[in-house]
Amino acid sequence: MVKLGEILNTVKGIVETKIELVKNEIQEEFIGIVFRILLLTFMIALGLLVLLFFSFSLAFFLSQYTKSPYMGFLLVGGLYLILFGAVYYARYSDRMQRGVEIGLRRFVFSKRNRKKDNE
Repeated sequence: MVKLGEILNTVKGIVETKIELVKNEIQEEFIGIVFRILLLTFMIALGLLVLLFFSFSLAFFLSQYTKSPYMGFLLVGGLYLILFGAVYYARYSDRMQRGVEIGLRRFVFSKRNRKKDNE
């Protein structure tokens, strides 16, 4: 007859293995989320640099076009002021909040399909 101790040790081993698998899965998910947050931060920083250089380029172009050294920068600043006002006015819009929330949730918490990666 099978010993009860062996059955208990087998069940205990199975439970410990399941716990380790769940721990590893949670750790992988956490690392993936942290990586995507860092990637998003890096992308935002690069986007801001691109916006800065394009803004300077547009301001210098408009300065040459208007033949006034400050008018290009004034126009670009006014454009950003209008854009800021529009975003500030729409900040509590359900549609805008839902869009930002869905976009961030997809970027940070979505995971690529591993079956497609292995093919």
